[in-house]
Amino acid sequence: MTENNYSLTTEFILVGFSDHPDLKILLFLVFFAIYLVTMVGNLGLVALIYMERRLHTPMYIFLGNLALMDSCCSCAITPKMLENFFSVDRSISLYECMVQFYFLCLAETTDCFLLAAMAYDRYVAICNPLQYHTMMSKKLCLQMTTGAYIGGNLHSM
Repeated sequence: MTENNYSLTTEFILVGFSDHPDLKILLFLVFFAIYLVTMVGNLGLVALIYMERRLHTPMYIFLGNLALMDSCCSCAITPKMLENFFSVDRSISLYECMVQFYFLCLAETTDCFLLAAMAYDRYVAICNPLQYHTMMSKKLCLQMTTGAYIGGNLHSM
């Protein structure tokens, strides 16, 4: 008679920087400072592009969305890492891990699609400068941006 294994992993233990407990505070401060600079820079760029009417061009729309996705990428990983520096229970549940991985994949895949859209935008601007405004309309720009978000979401699932 064969026995089946019905065990299920429900949590993971995050080891991280546990080899150097004396560096916890320094590492926390360094990573927190990097996180703050990243968030302020990216969200500041998004706010600037949103508020300044002269920057409502395809290149800056793509750049603003890229900065927004970079902020989402930072938000998917860094807060849990910072929490684990000082938590006694350094575990993450399977569902938390799946959600974190989903949002990381969403942000990174959308970044890739946005970079492809930006490359096409620059290609049209360089190769067809006289037809740029007719070929790269705001409608096409918004369609490409929406497609990048939908593609990133579908790929993450």
